[in-house]
Amino acid sequence: MAHYSRRDFLKTGLAAGALVSAGSLPVKAARETATDWVTLGKSGVKVTRLAFGTGTFSGRVQRQLGQDDFTKLVRYAYDHGIRFFETAESYGEMHQMLGVALKGIPRDSYRLMTKVTTHDGVDPQEKIDELRKLANTDYFDIALLHWQHTPTWPTDTVRWQDGLLEAQSKHAIVGHGASVHGLPALRRFPDNKWLDIAMIRMNHKGSHMDGEDYNTSGPGNVTEVVEHVKQVRQAGMGVISMKLVGEGSFTNREDRKAAMRFAFKHAGVTSVTVGYKNTAEIDEAIENLNLALA
Repeated sequence: MAHYSRRDFLKTGLAAGALVSAGSLPVKAARETATDWVTLGKSGVKVTRLAFGTGTFSGRVQRQLGQDDFTKLVRYAYDHGIRFFETAESYGEMHQMLGVALKGIPRDSYRLMTKVTTHDGVDPQEKIDELRKLANTDYFDIALLHWQHTPTWPTDTVRWQDGLLEAQSKHAIVGHGASVHGLPALRRFPDNKWLDIAMIRMNHKGSHMDGEDYNTSGPGNVTEVVEHVKQVRQAGMGVISMKLVGEGSFTNREDRKAAMRFAFKHAGVTSVTVGYKNTAEIDEAIENLNLALA
């Protein structure tokens, strides 16, 4: 058996280190995970890949938990690395419930997204201020124009687009964008210069995804949606996907695993939001995304 002195060991170690630094030996890349922080394109906003959604059936599932159980669920997600929470004006009481659930947690340790409904006759600044107060937060990391579903949305919502930019200048929000329903509206996303963040429905089966009719009950056009996701990514936008489990219709875990894999490996989304009603669903979503990224 060969015997090595400490000097020989150090020489061998230094030589190996030199080879690695010179690029002669492969260096294994860090494994990507569901709870990594990722940047949403040109917005510069960093979120975790996996988000906590509060809009299952417009928030009904989360509201029915009651505040105490909902708070426990939010804290469980936070403690397991999910630091991106999203809600919307149209989700009933979810701004208030989320504000209570996150109370006391350092604000800079998580990201918060809201979606505003672009009603006529509503002042955008007043609406953002109202939602900030409800959610007990000084600012939203992301504000989206919710449910854009017509091909004329870029001109119809100019007042709201300007309003979000003004809110951003006042540090009431950090990043901005829009969520889409229907191909006619989605087709206006790739070349839109105002958009920094796009929220797009995505799953491998096309369930509750975009078609010619934004409110279709049939399957969406998966191929075209994926094409537009790739286009908006090329334009520098961050993409958050929704409807990943077909609004709860994927009762088979293999479908839920396939949906995660499809969204990240085929479509190339940046982040995904999933609604939960118990801790087992959080555990599974984390595991499914970890498997998809492996």
